[in-house]
Amino acid sequence: MTETKKFSIKNTSKELLGRWYHLMTLGRALDEKAPNYLKQAIGWSYHAPYAGHDGIQLAIGQVFDKETDHLFPYYRDMLTSISAGLTAEEVIFNGISKDTDVAGGGRHMSNHFAKPEWNIHNVSSCTGNHTLHAVGVGRAMKKYKHEGVVFSSQGESSVSEGYVYEAINGATNEQLPVVFVFQDNGYGISVPKKDQTANRKVADNFRGMKYLKIIHCNGKDVFDSMNAVLEAKEYALANSTPVIVQANCVRMGSHSNSDRHELYRDNAELNYVQEYDPLAKYRRMLVRYKRFTEEELQAIEAEVKQEVKKAHKAGLTAPDPDPASIYDFVLPEAYVSEKYPEGTHDFTGNEKKLIEGLNETLKAEFRHNPDTYIWGQDIANKDKGGIFNVSKGMQQEFGKERVFNAPIAEDFIMGTANGMSRFNDKIRVVVEGAEFADYFWPAMEQFVDTTHDYWRSKGQFSPNITVRLASGGYIGGGLYHSQNIEGALTTFPGVRIVYPSYADDAAGLLRTSMRSRGMTVFMEPKALYNDPKAATPVPEDFEVPFGKARIRRDGSDLTIVTYGNTTHMCVEVADKLAEESGKQVEVIDLRSLIPLDKETVLKSVGKTNKVLVVHEDKVFSGFGAEISAMITEEAFEKLDAPVKRVGSTFTPVGFNRILERAILPNNDKIYAAVKDLLEY
Repeated sequence: MTETKKFSIKNTSKELLGRWYHLMTLGRALDEKAPNYLKQAIGWSYHAPYAGHDGIQLAIGQVFDKETDHLFPYYRDMLTSISAGLTAEEVIFNGISKDTDVAGGGRHMSNHFAKPEWNIHNVSSCTGNHTLHAVGVGRAMKKYKHEGVVFSSQGESSVSEGYVYEAINGATNEQLPVVFVFQDNGYGISVPKKDQTANRKVADNFRGMKYLKIIHCNGKDVFDSMNAVLEAKEYALANSTPVIVQANCVRMGSHSNSDRHELYRDNAELNYVQEYDPLAKYRRMLVRYKRFTEEELQAIEAEVKQEVKKAHKAGLTAPDPDPASIYDFVLPEAYVSEKYPEGTHDFTGNEKKLIEGLNETLKAEFRHNPDTYIWGQDIANKDKGGIFNVSKGMQQEFGKERVFNAPIAEDFIMGTANGMSRFNDKIRVVVEGAEFADYFWPAMEQFVDTTHDYWRSKGQFSPNITVRLASGGYIGGGLYHSQNIEGALTTFPGVRIVYPSYADDAAGLLRTSMRSRGMTVFMEPKALYNDPKAATPVPEDFEVPFGKARIRRDGSDLTIVTYGNTTHMCVEVADKLAEESGKQVEVIDLRSLIPLDKETVLKSVGKTNKVLVVHEDKVFSGFGAEISAMITEEAFEKLDAPVKRVGSTFTPVGFNRILERAILPNNDKIYAAVKDLLEY
């Protein structure tokens, strides 16, 4: 017996049919008008026409409920966004990048539609990367028992991306209510689908995954699409499992306004896609089945014409973004410490190792904020807590709902952290971003995207994430176990980077990171986890503000600026020189790289007039190059000698201890550099 579908040309109310025709006509009018703005040099520099995807896009927007659901559209989802509730004005504001653009005030590429206050999320241009964010939101929905689904929409070629596989694997493994919609028009820009995958339907690539339902539909047909998307939502809600909707579409135009599809599609195909115009088909059905008269449809079309005309005028008179605003919403305000404004203390209790300071602070903050979560690789196995046991005992105390293992997929770890923090601003996520910092590179796409989010959304979304990375060498780890990556990470605006050297600072910076809004990368010098050198008394409530360096040793003859593993070496060298010659070297432990405490550094330079920058990373393009440039630009007249640097050689890190010693900084290298500067 054939199941009766909810929507058909015969049984759908006239009111609803008319509303759909209005939305589809409005969407097509804006889709066709968008390129004219570019021709007139008004804007819309990027436009990906959706014509040919009309049925599935109408359906996604109609089934989406902004009160309960979340929607992640992609750059072709103009009608999806209109169907979900965006007005013609809001679409044009986005297209011509006006300050009134609800997606982010013109801070993102045109044709990237969003309305965060309605849970229509601002996503980046990295095709398909938002699938991971959708999974993160789905995880939050499940943990908070929220009745709703997440819609993640994309083209079929984006499914070739590795993080899409990670997302769907994670959604099935965790059994999350996520509906992945593949709008299949047969092309990835100019690359035909046959060059992307062996299966004719890309959804079939996922058929072996447990708990995954796959629904196929005709994305050109309004009714088939409505029934399919509604079925997907109801199934995801009822079973708390993911669904793929594979929608067969056609692309009537070029991929975008920078693409010429006649260069790779023949005339027969171009004529074929025009014949299958979904809007024209829907219009014919309304008349053929006598649901609407020609005059009634013309009245709707006239209404749409006036709506677009009015929206166009509003767009032309809307304010442009203020150039002075580019520094707004780069990072949210950090948590402010009232008790420890300078990040120092005089506590004299028992000394604790750096790893103890981290472990105890993690537990204390989990008790402080019940909306805190941690996941990563190996962090929640019986008595084990991460490869170095930093999170030991956490799952036993806080349970599997808050402390759990992730797949060995760094992009998944980062991307779902981004997504989960979207669900509620109270949520704080800590991730062990990789087993070792050197293995973080697969997550860089998600890391970079997350650094943009607060700025791109004009402050509407803050990714409240602490990314823990065990960093640095001096363990004989070699490649992918001992490299420093902070020099690369500090080039990205929108993220804080901290690198403590002592147990108290590790605890204080971690607490501040976990209480702050925005993303912080927390670099942990793993060689110091259990080293007595790094052990200190640690106040239970200690907090270290971002951007506050700490003077580890006062001096007047030379300044050393350092952080991480080399801090202890610099203090030892300074003590040795004081004994030998009476020369007093000031050692500044930066603690925080971004933001950087320029004031403390420049004040010290003004006092000593000579500077040595020491860090474990390579000298060439290491973070010390930025410190050196800053000092040279802002305190050149105070220098009695060139700024000198000590760091690793411009080679990979050696595994053999003999090679490692030759590559990394050590006391002897620092001592020699200090002597040279003092004698300059």
